[in-house]
Amino acid sequence: MSRKQKQLFKSTLALGVVCLILCTPIVSLGWGAGGHMIVAKVAFDRLNPRAKQEVAKLLAIQITRPGLSPKSKGLLASATSKSKDFVNAAHWPDDLRPIPEFDCFKELHFVDTAFSDDGTALPSLPTPNIINALKDAVDTLKTSTDDNARAQALRFLIHFVGDIHQPLHCATEVSASNPGSDRGGNLVKLKVGGKTTNLHSYWDGGIGSFPKSGPNFAPPPLSQIPAAARQARAGNPATNPKIKLNKPENFNGWADESFELAKSVAYKGIHNGGTPTANYNKRALAVARQRVAWGGYRLAALLNSIWP
Repeated sequence: MSRKQKQLFKSTLALGVVCLILCTPIVSLGWGAGGHMIVAKVAFDRLNPRAKQEVAKLLAIQITRPGLSPKSKGLLASATSKSKDFVNAAHWPDDLRPIPEFDCFKELHFVDTAFSDDGTALPSLPTPNIINALKDAVDTLKTSTDDNARAQALRFLIHFVGDIHQPLHCATEVSASNPGSDRGGNLVKLKVGGKTTNLHSYWDGGIGSFPKSGPNFAPPPLSQIPAAARQARAGNPATNPKIKLNKPENFNGWADESFELAKSVAYKGIHNGGTPTANYNKRALAVARQRVAWGGYRLAALLNSIWP
């Protein structure tokens, strides 16, 4: 992550100016609110008492940023006021979509490692990316004396741990028809249930199984999340050694897992304009539930390591 972007986590100076310099239009933002809330619920249930105390203190802070327009100030205040509990804090970074001064953060939701099945030349890995963002958020929580910056870093950390476990946030296919990449499946159209969607959005919603957002990206009711979290944990116990809870900052490893799953599951057998088969849906759903469960376990381990 660039020095200027680090300052967005570590100081309260010049947010608007820095973001307007750095911002880049981005299509995708990660699991839907429901998926992020599942990750957070799984994690919250595993936090130790000190970690719960620290996150409660930071989530109670009304985040402010200098350099925002009056309209953006109101939008930030509204988004923050709705994310005072741990589970709802998970979708706060996506709630910032209407605030142009935060556009620069959009590129930090993913690390699109490219692959090709037809020999098309691969672009270089874009930086900064979600791995840089996770490292800086952790560093802010560990070392910053600015609670406003730490409150922001915590919300981004909860969200980004979810994002990096979404396979299509860690992979993008390039081909002769999309030499610049398909933007993590955003350009791959699908027909599902008589409606047109895209591959990335299909995975964001947990293959149609996660609690659904309402109009204007409104998050699903909090009451729907515990059952969805139990369903994700079922068959995906935290005791699986592959989760490596003893390595709570293994961000590159998490991204590598997602990349391989994107190639072997998310893109497998999918064609632009097609309809996913029943076998595809069965396997994809199992992977989606595993990824939100593992994301939750790892988020808890990470926060417990910061506040043992």
